[in-house]
Amino acid sequence: MSLFSSGNSNALNYRLALLVSMGIVALIGYAIRFSQGPAPEWFNDAIGSIAYEIFWILLGAFLVPDHSIRSIAVTVCLLTCILECLQLWQPPFLQAARATWIGRLVLGTTFSWFDFPPYVIGSWAGWYWARTAQRLGTTKVSDR
Repeated sequence: MSLFSSGNSNALNYRLALLVSMGIVALIGYAIRFSQGPAPEWFNDAIGSIAYEIFWILLGAFLVPDHSIRSIAVTVCLLTCILECLQLWQPPFLQAARATWIGRLVLGTTFSWFDFPPYVIGSWAGWYWARTAQRLGTTKVSDR
């Protein structure tokens, strides 16, 4: 079954909203996290972490649209917290993965307690964003 075939325009609207949202969040998060602007590095990292959480929640909702958004958000938050703790472990295979661009983005490189609050904030924001997309997708045009 195709990701877009559901026979239901509401489901299609919801998935399109999630797809567009993922693009927006990825661009903004990437731009902020790696910007060399006037904001301090910790601020850019925090905003990037929030965007990271939102992106994964939107992706989860896109891949399994019938699944509870709350459970997707909680799962993403728990997994990112586990990944953060995993940064304390430095075996050669993880170090090799972290040496790549994708590895740095997904696995991270250094543990920090300060990363946990943005994960929680991002998970809440991702839940809210996906829930809003879901509600907009199920609202008739005449109801808007």
